[in-house]
Amino acid sequence: MHQSDQDIRNRLLIARLPAMPQILIKLIAHLQADDAGMPELAALIAKDAGMTSKILGVANSSAYHRQGKVVSLEQSLVSLGTDMIKTLVISESVFQTFNSFPHSGSTDLRAFWKSSLSAAVMARALAKAMAYPHVEEAYLAGLLHNVGRLALLATAPKEYAFNFTARDDAALCAVEQRTLQITHAEAGAWLIERWHLDSFLADSVLYHHEPLARLEASHPLIRIVRLAHLLCCHADDAESITQAASLCALDVEVLQDLAGSVARQVAQAAQHLGIDLAGADDIITPPAYAPPSVDPVQQRLSDEVRNMVLVSEVGQTFARQQGESSLLEAITRSARILFDFDTAVILLQNPTGHALVGVAAGEHQQRLAGFSIPLAKGGLLAASALECQLAFLKRDMPALGIVEEQLFRILGTDSLVCVPLVAGQRSLGVLIGGVAAWQIPACQKREGFLRAYANQAATALETAISARGLARRQLDHVAEEYRAASRRVVHEVNNPLSIIKNYLSVLDHKLEKQEPVTGEMSILNEEIDRVGQLIGGLADLQPVAASGVTDCARVVDDVLRLFRATDFLPPKIEVVTRMQDAPCEVEADADMLKQILLNLLKNAVEALPDGGRIEVANRGHVNRDRRLYLELCVSDNGAGLAPEVLANLFSPVRSSKEGAHHGLGLSIVHDLVTRLHGVIGCRSSKSGTSFEILLPIPLPASAAAALPAPGNTALSS
Repeated sequence: MHQSDQDIRNRLLIARLPAMPQILIKLIAHLQADDAGMPELAALIAKDAGMTSKILGVANSSAYHRQGKVVSLEQSLVSLGTDMIKTLVISESVFQTFNSFPHSGSTDLRAFWKSSLSAAVMARALAKAMAYPHVEEAYLAGLLHNVGRLALLATAPKEYAFNFTARDDAALCAVEQRTLQITHAEAGAWLIERWHLDSFLADSVLYHHEPLARLEASHPLIRIVRLAHLLCCHADDAESITQAASLCALDVEVLQDLAGSVARQVAQAAQHLGIDLAGADDIITPPAYAPPSVDPVQQRLSDEVRNMVLVSEVGQTFARQQGESSLLEAITRSARILFDFDTAVILLQNPTGHALVGVAAGEHQQRLAGFSIPLAKGGLLAASALECQLAFLKRDMPALGIVEEQLFRILGTDSLVCVPLVAGQRSLGVLIGGVAAWQIPACQKREGFLRAYANQAATALETAISARGLARRQLDHVAEEYRAASRRVVHEVNNPLSIIKNYLSVLDHKLEKQEPVTGEMSILNEEIDRVGQLIGGLADLQPVAASGVTDCARVVDDVLRLFRATDFLPPKIEVVTRMQDAPCEVEADADMLKQILLNLLKNAVEALPDGGRIEVANRGHVNRDRRLYLELCVSDNGAGLAPEVLANLFSPVRSSKEGAHHGLGLSIVHDLVTRLHGVIGCRSSKSGTSFEILLPIPLPASAAAALPAPGNTALSS
């Protein structure tokens, strides 16, 4: 015989070994991405007719069947739970592949299947005990750890037929290496890599006979499969098991507890997969599966645990929904699946809490859009929502009101299950499911499950409603800011517009006398530019203060010239300025300072309806908080401010001009001074009112860097 005929590696390359089903490859990808929720699993399984049939069969078996035949895939998935679905999909995919190997049909594979299932169940249990995050990956690795033996049987049936039934240990690997120049561990790793599964799966198969001393620093999956193989195939090798357990940081006592449950899980998995293990000869020999007698207490406890898992899972589904509408759809849809409702609708309390109203979710949206049940008028549905109690209604009940009869007609059913949606102590509404009359007793038995589900739904709804309220409040806040900005701009624009109007009269008078108007034209241009800047500031809710050095005396002169040249300043009011000869430079924008003075002077004029005196004075430098300021004072000798006006002087109010200085202008002045890093205060008595402004003076860069940030305050006395 030629060497090439004996080269099993070449035969493996040309052998028609089966490909791994795509559903398993996609499932592993989902699991690695931690994105294997119920909708994703349903979409994945629905594409495989054989897998769908398997899921439906298990869901309708005696182990899961409750009442009524489960006819939909989605109901089956919910009934089984995510963990069982993953186990079934992985196991069925692998065993479909095993049955596709050449010569597998002519060989008794029961011992092989039992060994594979046992290693898979044990590997998953070890992964959970070690907190390994990918427990399904460990399960798959256990299932595949001996797939190389099938590959060798398929490619060399004559040479390997005897060894296929031999004990799986290091001696078998030595015989394989001597006779075939490849071990089943190497063949299995090669096949897994050909299937493009995760590389650590291939490694765990390759090293499942490796000496334990070499595995100390290996990947956790490799150590898990090695220990699972020892526990399932070499339970009598206590020394190796102890050493392997130490590599996995597990106590031997933990392994003993795990081993006790493996046999039962293997028998159950074999039954679900349709594999007959009776008579299989293996190290772990569980008794042939026979349905145990059902302990009512144990059955109830099992149902409660299953319900808790399902409630937790639907809670996660609700949390993933985007928006209130999607959440309501998810709640009604899940309720139909979990409780076998023919239809499901939701009624929520209106904002005033006086009525239950229909929501745009689930079926019959249009008919429920205008549906309303007054809570104060009583009725069985209203009582269910108010008292937070489940209600089971039948069409022939004598106490039904019109609204209940309407719901019966809308939903087209003869019985209703009313489940209050309660979050904490707050009732949000009621979930109503339509069922047949014969289903009511079964629903009553699941009352605890219904309540737990409703609590999850209500909690998610309350979060969504709170988020909606927060979004509305944020929009209202932004709208109010824009309204305030609009009022500020309207108030401020009136000043330059009045100046422009008055100067146009002056301009007309001068042109009539053919006098030069260069100065007036310059002022008009400045005021028109200022109007544009103010309107442009409407889009900026928090405008940034402009910088620059400004001569305070020049700005005062410009403002007074505007007042004197127009009708702003009545003849009976005297304006006096006392600007010191010392430099009057401040660190401020000239336009902003001009706006401040215009508002203060305008308010001072309005405070002197019978005439009086206004003074604008430079009081020199002031040291405040280790920073030098220029103090600018605008005062009048009017009647002074009332205490209630003075207490809220710089608060924005709607201008009514019922009292002196009472309007929006002072709020704007305070805002402008603050933006200039200045300080404004007010003193008022029966002899008059004085506004004192501290504006920072320019400093050398080195001195400015050493100073602390100035405080922004407003003082009233």
